[in-house]
Amino acid sequence: MSQPRSGVRRGVHIGVGALVAVALTGGGYAYWRESATRQSTDDAYVNARIVQVSSLVMGQVVDVPVHDNQYVHKGDVLFALDRRPFEAAVAQAEGKLRQAEQGMQADTSEVAAAEADVARMRADLANAESNLQRTRELVASRFMSKQTLDDAQARVDSARAAVNAGQARVAKARAAIATVSGSVTPAVRVAQADLDKARLDLEHAVMRAHEDGWITRLDLTPGTVVTPGNPLFAIVVGRSFWVDANFKETELGGVRPGRPATIVVDMYPDHVFRGHVESLAGGTGAAFSLLPPQNANGNWVKVAQRVPVRVAIDDPDDAAYPLRVGATATVTVRVGTGATNLSQH
Repeated sequence: MSQPRSGVRRGVHIGVGALVAVALTGGGYAYWRESATRQSTDDAYVNARIVQVSSLVMGQVVDVPVHDNQYVHKGDVLFALDRRPFEAAVAQAEGKLRQAEQGMQADTSEVAAAEADVARMRADLANAESNLQRTRELVASRFMSKQTLDDAQARVDSARAAVNAGQARVAKARAAIATVSGSVTPAVRVAQADLDKARLDLEHAVMRAHEDGWITRLDLTPGTVVTPGNPLFAIVVGRSFWVDANFKETELGGVRPGRPATIVVDMYPDHVFRGHVESLAGGTGAAFSLLPPQNANGNWVKVAQRVPVRVAIDDPDDAAYPLRVGATATVTVRVGTGATNLSQH
C-alpha cells in the first residue's frame, strides 16, 4: 500500500511543479509584453518657466513687501522705488509740452501777421506799378523828366522785392507749424512723447508680478539703487512645470510627441502624475555641453548617449503636491501599439 501512496505523492508534486512552471512562464511572457510597450528612465528632473525680475528704470528702492520663497499672484507689488524723481520729471515734461503748445500758437499768429504784411506789400507794389505807368506816359509827352521815370521804376522794383521777402517769411512761418498728424506740430509731438515716457517711468517705479509663482533668490533691501536690466531675483511660474527625461538613445524607439506618460517624483513616491511627451531635443545632452566630447582621438570608448525628452504634466496639483525645480523623477512612456496617441499640444 505504501508504494501507491508514494506514486500519488510524486504525481501531485510533478503536477504542482508543472503548474508553477506554467505560471512563471506566463508571468514572464506577460511582463515581457508589458515591458515592450513602455520605456522608463529615472534620469529625469522637474523644470519650470523662470522669470527674471529686474527694474525698468534706475532708482532707489524704498519698499520690498515680499520675502524669499513667497508665493505671489499676478499684480502683487514686488518692490517700489522712490517716486519723487519721476514725479519731478513728469512735471518738467508737462511744462515743456505747454511751452511747445504756446509756441505753436505764437507761430500761427506769426503766419497771420506775415500774410497781412504781404497783402500790404502787394498793395504798395500795385500802387507803384500804376505810378510807373502814368510816369511813363507823362515822360513820353515830355511833361516829366527821364529821371522821374527812373525813380518810379526803382520804387516798383523795391516793392516787388519786398513782396518776395514777405512771401518767404510766410513760407517760413508756415513751415514752423507744419503738422505731422492732425493739428500737432513736430515740437508738440516731441514734447508729448517726452511726457509719455516720464509718466511710464513713474508707473515703473512700482514693480508688480506679471504671473503667479514663487519668489526665489531674493536679496533686495530698501536703500539699494537698482539699474535697468540688472536681474534682482526670479519667479518660478506656478503651473508651468514639466519634466526633462533623459532617455538613452537605444530607448527612444516609439518615444514621440503625443505619447502618454506617467511621472513619479521622488519627493512624492506614492503619487503618480500623468503627462505626455511634448517634444524631443534635437541632439544629445553631451552635444550641447560646455565641452562636447571629441571622439576623433585614440581613446574613444563607445557610450550610449542620452537625449532630453520634454514631458508635459497634465494634472499638476500645486496645493497638495507642489513641485520644485530640479527635483528628481522617474518617467515611463507608453510606446506600444496599445498606447493611446494623445493630440500634440
